[in-house]
Parts: sequence; C-alpha cells; structure tokens
Amino acid sequence: MRRVLSGAEMREADRATIEDRGVTSLVLMESAATAVTRSIATMARRLSDEKIVVLCGKGNNGGDGLAVARQLLLLHPALDLHVALLATPQSLSPDALANWRMLEAQDFRASAAPTRREWSTLLPAISDATLIVDAILGTGIKGSPRGLAARVIDDVNAGFRNAKVVAVDMPSGLPSDSGLAPLGPVMRADRTVTFTAPKVSQVLPPACELAGTLSVARIGTPDSVLDALPGPRLLLAGPEDARPYTARRDRSTHKGTFGHVLAIGGSRSKPGAILMAGMAALRAGAGLATVLTAESAAQALTAHTPELMLEPAKTLSDGTLGADALEPGAFSGKTVVAMGPGLGTGGANVELAAKVIESCPLPLVIDADGLSAVREARIDARTAPTVLTPHPGEMARLAGMDTAAVQRDRPAVARRVARECGAHVVLKGNRTLIADPDGDLVVNPTGTPGMATAGSGDILTGILAALLAQFPRRPVLETVSAGVYLHGLAGEMAVRDFGEQGMLATDLARCLPAAAEALGR
Repeated sequence: MRRVLSGAEMREADRATIEDRGVTSLVLMESAATAVTRSIATMARRLSDEKIVVLCGKGNNGGDGLAVARQLLLLHPALDLHVALLATPQSLSPDALANWRMLEAQDFRASAAPTRREWSTLLPAISDATLIVDAILGTGIKGSPRGLAARVIDDVNAGFRNAKVVAVDMPSGLPSDSGLAPLGPVMRADRTVTFTAPKVSQVLPPACELAGTLSVARIGTPDSVLDALPGPRLLLAGPEDARPYTARRDRSTHKGTFGHVLAIGGSRSKPGAILMAGMAALRAGAGLATVLTAESAAQALTAHTPELMLEPAKTLSDGTLGADALEPGAFSGKTVVAMGPGLGTGGANVELAAKVIESCPLPLVIDADGLSAVREARIDARTAPTVLTPHPGEMARLAGMDTAAVQRDRPAVARRVARECGAHVVLKGNRTLIADPDGDLVVNPTGTPGMATAGSGDILTGILAALLAQFPRRPVLETVSAGVYLHGLAGEMAVRDFGEQGMLATDLARCLPAAAEALGR
C-alpha cells in the first residue's frame, strides 16, 4: 500500500531527502519536471499540434512549471508554447529563479504577468490554448487562493473549455490536507502528476474528484524516508495489494485448505441477505460455507445455492433468530464467522449477536443488524480478529453521533471506533475506509455508484470472511483492504454489463471470479 502524505509530512520528506540524503532540491525539481513532461507527451496525440500554456507561480511549484517548459522546448524546439509567469522574476524562490534563468538561456522569452491588468492583457493571446500546465500553487497553500491567483484560476476554468489541464503536484487552490470540498476556487484538472506520494486531498472525497486522473511520480525520495515518518499512517490500496489473494492454487490443495465460513443471519422477511453473504464467501474462494439461519428462510437458500450447507434454527414469532439459535459446538470445525445480514434488530436478535461476539473464538465479521449488539457486548475483550463493516448510518449509531457528523470527518470517526472497539472498521461509501485499532487507515479507490443497491454490503461481508478464512497468517489490515478492493473491482466490472441503474448485488458475486482473474493477470 502506498503512503499518503499531508503537506507537513511532504515537507519533512523533502527536507530529509535534501539535508540527510544529499539530493539537491534542484535535482528533485528536475526529476519532477521530467515526470510531468512524460505525462504530457502521453496525453497529447502529437505535441506539435498542441498550443501549450504553462502558468507559473512564484514558489517552487512555479519552478517545476518553468522546468517543464524548458524540457518541452528541448524535445520540440518549434513547439507552440507560452509561459506566463504570474510574478516578477525578482520575487521567485531560489530554485524557481534558477529555472527561470535556464529558460532564458534557451533564448526563450516568457511573459511576466504579475498583476491583474497584465494578466488581462495577456489573456487574449493564450485563450486558444489546447493544453494548460498548472504550476501556480502547490502543497504549501494556506487558505483559499486570493488576488491574481484566484483570478487566473477562475479565468481558466471559465474560458479555456477546450483545453486539457495538467496540474503539477496539486491543482492550484486545492488544499493538501483535507478531503472536504474547498471553499475557494480550484483549478479544474484533467490530470494531476503528484510527486513522491499522493496527498490527502487527492485520495479522499469529495476533494479527490477535483484532481482528475492521478499519477504518482518518484523523483528521488527513497522509501526509507517515508517509512521513517511517524504514524499513524494514511495508506492508499492498489491492485498490487490485492493480487497476492488471487494467486493460483497448488494442485495438492482441497476444500479444507481454504477454510470454512459460518454465516449467521437471515429471517423470514430477509432470507436473501445471509444467502448473498454465503454465496459471496464461496465465490471469493472459501472451501466451505455453512449458513445458520431461521427455519423459515432455509428453503429459499437451498433452492438458490445448493453449494451452501445449512443449519436451520428455530424461529421466533416474527420469523427471526433468537438467542437460543446458537447451540453448543456451533463454531466447531469452522474457520471464520460472519454475522448480521438479515438478522433483525429486536431484543432477542441483539441478544444473539452479543452472545456470538462474546463466545466466538474465531475471526468475526459483523455487518448490518449484527452491529446493533456491538455496544451491548464486550467486543474489546475479544482476542481473535474482529471486523466491523458499517455504512455511515450504522457508524453514526456506533459512534454516538448523527450521520452528517460522520460524513464530515470520516477518517477521524473510523479511527476512533476502531480504537475503542479494538476492531478493524470498514466505513463503507465512496472511497471506503479501513481503520485498524492502532490508527492506520487505508483508502480504497475501487467501486462505482452502481454498488449503492440493496445487498452490496452482504456481498462484502462474505468476501471478507472468505479471505480471512483462506489467509489466516496475513495481517488483518492487508486482508480486509484486499477484500474491499476486490469488492469494488467486481462492482466496476458489473457496471460494464448491467449499468449503474440496473446492476444487482448478486451481479457483484457473479463478477468476483473475473475481478480476481483480472488482478492475477
């Protein structure tokens, strides 16, 4: 998983690279410019057909832009390129000034537009640009853009509709440390080339939507510098993290090799919820799956998925399971337990869930109605791994706040509940978050709005249980993150076939093998 950095962490990484490792700041700037130049070259069908405008501020972000302009001109001396310096040369940072002088050495004259009047004069000459390089403001911005920078951002967003925008490190105006929507103007970016590591606002919604397609360029900071930064860590999951969970199996294995999932839930009115969890567990590779469910729900399960084994239990008058449904020896021979889908939230159902939480010696995934018992039971006393998978409304009840408050600071809430419960917490939604009890937080980038449909969470419960059953020795945070990544990837594949409005949760389960195969490739 890739480390995600705040602005302060990025500055410390740069300092350590320059002062402790001896890599000069100009070398880092040149490497950064090379990465942006390569990205531009792949983005444009033919550079010679483009009219490129490089917008440069007075800081090191502007220095990156000046270096990009110089490198583009070295590749294509006759390129239709215009550099607009939104400052006076005398006000540039030392590294930006060095790149300004190197650009002048190429006999290239840039336009200095340090005031709104000079920018207004320059604007007609560059308004037909086809590609904008945004190097105005970087990660060091405090507050919203003001003055000339704000005016330029507004003018580009409104008047350069035919131009693609490549942001250097950060779209100008986008704060680096928050996923919340910025209050001031932000440069619309089609692509952002960021350096060393993603920044917080580039991976958390809704701010991340403003960065366009994000690519991360290594420019000279070694991994050991990032590893030395203090925690807790914010991490971004990628395909390489989920790939080990889709590796080809040894020919000598058998169904017992891949674990036995026990899924507890379902009721007369909601038989499908626990069915989907059990079916997903099998689709995600569990060798065996048994469903402990109400007698009134059992027939529906066997008719749909005969591969599932059943443990029908006596049903309460409302068609749900009660505390007596958990008989002695229920966990014998099982590897992982998944509980909650379709269980019900009545007093007897909560009693059953609390009984499972306190007596289960196995890894336990708790979803949906099972979450109602989390604050009723001694969940923090469990010694086996526990995974909670709330949506925002369920998280609000766990955290003792309203849903809007959860959504305003999802990372902090997920970390707090994980710490208090001693559990791994999966806060579902756009860019699902996975928090561990020690404070590390993983952002999942896969998924689609088509997954906002009944049963998607039940499918995730089955996937997580299956991976925990198959890979008991792997770190739980890695396993849960891989399951969430695979779940989102299956959703993206299902949308291709059924569309965002038409896909069903069961389509996710059907697409799991294809998603795993794609990761394996």
